[in-house]
Parts: sequence; C-alpha cells; structure tokens
Amino acid sequence: MKLTVVGCSGSFPSAESACSSYLVEADGFRLLLDMGNGALGELQRHCGLYDLDAIFLSHLHADHCIDMCAYFVARYYRHDGGRCAPLPVYGPEGTEHRLTTAYADTPTASSMSEVFDFHTVKPSTFEVGPFTVHTERVAHPVEAYGIRVEHDGRSLTYSGDSGVTETLDELARDTDLFLCEAAFTHGKENIPGLHLNGLEAGETAARAVAEHRDAARVGAQLLGVRDEPSQRRVTVLGRRRVGVLGGEAVVDRHHHGAGRAHEVGVGPVVERERADGDQASSGEKVLAGAARATG
Repeated sequence: MKLTVVGCSGSFPSAESACSSYLVEADGFRLLLDMGNGALGELQRHCGLYDLDAIFLSHLHADHCIDMCAYFVARYYRHDGGRCAPLPVYGPEGTEHRLTTAYADTPTASSMSEVFDFHTVKPSTFEVGPFTVHTERVAHPVEAYGIRVEHDGRSLTYSGDSGVTETLDELARDTDLFLCEAAFTHGKENIPGLHLNGLEAGETAARAVAEHRDAARVGAQLLGVRDEPSQRRVTVLGRRRVGVLGGEAVVDRHHHGAGRAHEVGVGPVVERERADGDQASSGEKVLAGAARATG
C-alpha cells in the first residue's frame, strides 16, 4: 500500500500545497481520499486524470471536496473517448446535491451521477477494490468521517477533520500509518469539536499505537520528552514534521509533506531533524505512523 500526499493545506491552498487530498494505491488500484482546493492539478503529477478507481470524501467542506466540481467537467465533457463511466464516490449523505449546488450550472439535476456513482457513507465496514474500509463519525460541525484502509495485513487511518474524540482513537488503534489533521496551534485556538492542534494530534497518534498503556505523556509541548520505549514509532509529517520516536519527540521543519510518497508499514521515516523549542502547529494536516519516505 502506498500513500502520496497530494495536498495537505487547511482551508485554502498555500503556495506550496493544495488542500487536503491523499492518494492510496495497492494492486494497481487508486483510491483518493478527499479532493480539496487545488488538488486536481497536483494530482496529475502522480497519476493520469482518468486513472482513479474510487474517491472517498470525508466531509463536504470546500477544502476537502470542491475540486470535484472541476473533476466533473473533466469527466463529463471529455472529448477523447467520450463521457467517462461513473466513478465510485463515497461521501456523507447529500454529497451529490452539495456538488451539484456548488457547480451551479450542470446540464441537468442528475448530471453529476452520470460520471460519479455516489455511495452514502455511514459508520460501517465495506470493500473498495482490494481494500477493506472502516468508516466512523468524527467530531466536526458537519457530518464527517474518519476512514481506516486495510490491505494485505497493513492499515492506514485518515482522520479527516476532527476534534478530540474516542471514536478517532479507536479507529486508529494499532494502525500502521495514521494520517491525522492538526489545523490548530496549541495555546492559540481552542474550539472543541472542530480541529486538533499539533499537541492533540501527537497525543492521539501516541494513544493509537500504544497497546494497552497510557501514552498520552507525549509532553506538554510534544518536544524533548522521553517515555518508555515503544514497539512502534510515530512520525507526523506536515509543513513541519512532528513525531514521537520511541518516546522522544522530534520536529523536522525543513521538509513539506505534499508530493511525497510513503510505503505503509515498512519502517520509520528516514529523514529527521531535532528542533528543540519549536511548537507543533497549524493550518496543516499531518501524517503519523511507521512509514518510509520513497519520493
């Protein structure tokens, strides 16, 4: 299973990254997790425009789904080969209506469903291509879902947008790679049930990989804190990577997560740099788990 960070900015694209979009591949099957602002253009660096096999939308805020409108144009008005066959799209209730309303000028009210095969997501377990998928409701002002993707004994869990919730802890339990949001800055924003800050993301990741022990002692600032060595390693990637490696927290400020590919479950991220005194932040999604950067 391979993960490519297509985009990881929050709310709006940055000069360096599109909004949330993550490509998961296995056995030649391509599953895209979210398609936020700017993602469609960046996606074409990593696969062909018509090479996706399924799309999962965690929720219907624009920074996670709005480029579906542009993708509708690409699929509906394709000149070479004619209109595309419907592509499976898994999203919250009302996804088709939301995208049709956002586009505002589809030829008919059902045009979206001519190129997208919409499936309503609820807390459940189902198959998508070679993947077994588990979805659970997470803590966000609108209906929003985290997703766990399993293949060949490996697992990847994506939080979508969420505040602190036991549901996310359980969904990510013992996952090989945890793709977790961290849109807020610790000590600055504090709005329950909306987003995680960097500290909370690190604590959530630590709980997820700590089997039957309290691993919330990541430290008040998630930096320079030592704990008992664990069997697993946690690494968080974003504009600044924050991680817990055998109980020691590390920040890498110099490598952006977007555009990098990661093999799931094959060892720790290889590039690390200590940055004592830095603070986990803000406006970025983050990536946690045992992973090796491959691109």
